[in-house]
Order: sequence, then C-alpha cells, then structure tokens
Amino acid sequence: MGSSGLTSARHDMFAKYLAEKYPETFDAAVPEELIYSGSYHLNDAVEGAPVNAGKLVLSPTRTYAPVIKKVLDAHRPHIHGMVHCTGGAQTKVLHFVGDNCRVVKDNLFPTPPLFKAIAHESGTDPAEMYKVFNMGHRFEIYVAPEYADDIIAISRSFNIDAQVVGHIEEGQRSLTIKSEWGEFHY
Repeated sequence: MGSSGLTSARHDMFAKYLAEKYPETFDAAVPEELIYSGSYHLNDAVEGAPVNAGKLVLSPTRTYAPVIKKVLDAHRPHIHGMVHCTGGAQTKVLHFVGDNCRVVKDNLFPTPPLFKAIAHESGTDPAEMYKVFNMGHRFEIYVAPEYADDIIAISRSFNIDAQVVGHIEEGQRSLTIKSEWGEFHY
C-alpha cells in the first residue's frame, strides 16, 4: 500500500463498526457515506492475500532509501528521472516529462490482492485506481535500457523485486497504461 492512500484504503475496505469502535480515526466533517464504507472486518481473509485484511492494509511501509542510495552511487549520471508513485500514483510521471514524451507502461507487475479488493469494495473503476493508488508499483527510475539490468539487480539485492515496466516514445505528452485491467490513456 505505502503510506500514501492509506486513509482512503482503510475507509474503502473496512466496515462501519470501526467508526463506532474508533471514532478518533476519522474527521467528523467527512460525509457519513465515505466513512468506513466497505464490508471487511480486520480479521477477514482477502482473496489471494497471505494475511488478513487488517494486516494487509495496515502493514508498515518499506522504505526504498537504501536501494535508491546504492542506485545513485552507481548510476547517478545515467538517471533521467525518479518518481515516487504517490500523490498521483501511476499518472504522477506526467508532471515531470517533456511536452514531446509519451510514456507507455505496458509491463506492470500483477495487481496485488489489496488493490483488487479496494476497487471491488469502493466501486472505483480501474482508470481511476491508477490515478489514486500505486497499484503495487511504488517507484520508477528512468534510464536508458542498457542500465536497467544493473538497477534491477541492485533492487533485488535488497529483496525488492524490480523490472522494466515500460518506455518513453516521442509524441504528445501522455501516458498509456496497458494492464490486466485494460488499456488506459491519460
């Protein structure tokens, strides 16, 4: 999940009983229909997940700082950009590319069970999910293809999987996501 999006995920996933039990966990000014509007209890199973709903949503966020330090030590001159996929999620990259850059993400990781459950519970369509949640893909490093394998190896040395998820083409500034959920254009 990461720490960004945590409040939304909690309220999309979990049932109203939490509002009654823990009224300090939300702002009373938030519309009632948005407060704990899901159906899950903390101990409920989530399809495809190895832990219960509470542990899945509330697990600590792992920092990428040690990975990024090692990547910068080895490849700083080759890095064209880095994006932490928070505050705009998969579409955040559009704030940083030039007017002639078309970003294509066509090899994303499979969507983790948590985001499938959030989409189901909240009724949020996939195009919006990619704008709000990282969808299990929290950090991007933009480099020429010849540096990708070494950066992937550095990440994996920290037990964090990594892969090439796409590329940039010349074209009007835009983002295309091709995923198991469909194809989306931003």
